[in-house]
Amino acid sequence: MALDVLILAALLLIAAGAGWWMVTRRRKRQAADSEVHAQAVAEGRLPPTLHPVVDPDKCMGSLSCLSVCPEGDILGVVDGKAALINPAACIGHGKCALECPVHAITLVFGDAKKGVDLPETNEFFETSRKGVHIIGELGGMGLIKNAITQGLQVAEHLGGTLHGQHTKGSTDVVIVGAGPSGLAAALGLKKKGITFRLLEQDTVGGTIAHYPRQKVVMTEKVDLPFYGKFGKSLISKEELLESWAKAIEKSGVAVETGTKVEKIDGDDGAFVVQTTKGPVAAKKVVLAVGRRGTPRKLGVPGEELPKVTYRLIDAQQYDGGRVLVVGGGDAALEAAIQIAEETEAEVALSYRQAELGKARDANKKRFKQLVDEGRIFAFMPSTIKKVQPKSVALETGGKVLDLPNDFVIACLGGEVPTEFLQKNGIGMTRLYGESLGGAKAGRASATEQEAERKHNRFAFTLFTVGALIVAALFVVGWDYYRLPPPLRLKHAAHVFLKPAGVWGHGVGIVATLFMMSNFLYALRKRWERLKGFRSIRGWLTFHQFVGFMSPLVIAFHAAFRSNNTLATVTSIALGVVVLTGIVGRFFWGVVPGGKQRAELGELTKRWERLRQRIQKTIITLSGHDTIAGVLQVASGHVPERSLGEFLWHLPLQRLKDRRDVRKLRRLFPDEAQYEDFKQAFFRMRTLQTQVSFFKSLKKVMGVWRVLHVALALMMVVLIAAHIGVSLFLGYTWIFK
Repeated sequence: MALDVLILAALLLIAAGAGWWMVTRRRKRQAADSEVHAQAVAEGRLPPTLHPVVDPDKCMGSLSCLSVCPEGDILGVVDGKAALINPAACIGHGKCALECPVHAITLVFGDAKKGVDLPETNEFFETSRKGVHIIGELGGMGLIKNAITQGLQVAEHLGGTLHGQHTKGSTDVVIVGAGPSGLAAALGLKKKGITFRLLEQDTVGGTIAHYPRQKVVMTEKVDLPFYGKFGKSLISKEELLESWAKAIEKSGVAVETGTKVEKIDGDDGAFVVQTTKGPVAAKKVVLAVGRRGTPRKLGVPGEELPKVTYRLIDAQQYDGGRVLVVGGGDAALEAAIQIAEETEAEVALSYRQAELGKARDANKKRFKQLVDEGRIFAFMPSTIKKVQPKSVALETGGKVLDLPNDFVIACLGGEVPTEFLQKNGIGMTRLYGESLGGAKAGRASATEQEAERKHNRFAFTLFTVGALIVAALFVVGWDYYRLPPPLRLKHAAHVFLKPAGVWGHGVGIVATLFMMSNFLYALRKRWERLKGFRSIRGWLTFHQFVGFMSPLVIAFHAAFRSNNTLATVTSIALGVVVLTGIVGRFFWGVVPGGKQRAELGELTKRWERLRQRIQKTIITLSGHDTIAGVLQVASGHVPERSLGEFLWHLPLQRLKDRRDVRKLRRLFPDEAQYEDFKQAFFRMRTLQTQVSFFKSLKKVMGVWRVLHVALALMMVVLIAAHIGVSLFLGYTWIFK
């Protein structure tokens, strides 16, 4: 018995040590991330376009989303939850949202202050003009993988819509733009057997074809029809264009380059697309054009000079010249860096802000190195006032400099071709922090709904399998398990069903192996090679299934008895692991917080209106200072307390509040006025108490994850010890 106690104490010590290590590690990460987040808020940094928003009441602190972003530490830990700490560097990969197992992350366009203008589309990317679809960069999806995904999705939708409607000699779909989304749509339609014509005003690759040489443009693999796995972890512009060429060759897709679309006439099912090479008739139209086809201009005198361009194509053409790059984003930095590294040009960069805010960390770091080395001259903040044949008028530090200059590269981003869209009857909408599946945006909701249905089917299948397993176990030993322990010895199947019997022992071995599969979820979250493999939500559902099933199956192994300390402690640990898992998955997000705070804010406004209404009366009373003091207490900030402190202070606070309010009765000459005051006061205090309680409870529940992981590790050791004892006692039938 003493040995059992020592072993248990040692295991508890190990679990406590693991928990302390986890808490310490997370606190350090949170302190660093909170500082970065506070600085970003103070500087007013905003994400350029599509970005994640984390719902703190849903987030359960899994934090698997933190390490999945290819751009680095875009998300961090703030108040125990995931938060966007580096918004300016976020370019909308969206992998964080896919990695969240509880849908706490939503991808949105713009924010409450800065809206984003995008074409109106529904869940199938169809615009306000029926039959015309918009995908890719023009629809807000600038990332190549996301654009390809949209191309395949619209092809899937149109394939179902147009199936069996083809007329000989006609074209089903006209695709405008041979960039990533347009090419993907073409390949998808080809697979579906839908006829199409792919029109491109420039060259294959769209905007990508005009990127600087060797620019890394893609960081993820996707599956393409007729090609298979497309791309790799890091791929340059040249490699990507070569891959596109191979995909086009394999599929036999024809790209009509040098064909510019000027107008779309007709209606859904009978469109006529007017191009520079003649009209093209089609049933549907897919616009897969980019935004950069309409670059944002400098807006200063002299911008029409030949020396002014809006993108870098070949750095060598600037060798030996004096080049000014305008802008502070990735395109501007990459242009300046490439020219400085590959040529002997004199490179300068002008940006309107004092600090670079919306570029990748790698680009900012390299840019700073070249500035420190004197290879790039940085004018920040500065503004171009005029472009002249041999110089540029640059305002910086309150003075206007006449900077000698041969070339200007303005990397100011692109503007939505609003005029073209409006001319063709396509409506625009401004999104203020709205999600992809929102009422206005509507993007990707059809795909999300299908994913939700698949997940529900998976969850129902697991539930059914679990119910059948438990039912089968009950059927096998129902007569035996319901007997009292002394009577079981006389049961005919005792030798077979007892924990050390063939059946009981076999169930224990299978249950142990099954229980170990629970750690696949942790492996999926932490092992880089498994990141993105299947939906993290599906892994969590399987994790929950195993967690719920394990205690039930183990109970059958033990024949619903516990005869030794080791087995008892193992069962208790397993129960606590499952309980903390339930707390984390289901109860954590249910504990209110935001709702009560919002109600408190609303009630505070109501309280202020009440205060103003009776202010004149209070001032005339002899004890108006006392009343004002009570008002201040009721409308003050909610105190931050531990759960113990909250429970200790609550009854004392209630007694004091009632005493203070009773004392005020004599100060009110009107009974109705006093009752109004008292009712509002106690409603405010009730709300304050609720918010304080939920804050305190959240702090206590914050240890669930530590308990869950630490006890899970301890449980593994206990199970190993249990197996070791079983082998030592000779229960080795499975190995014979």
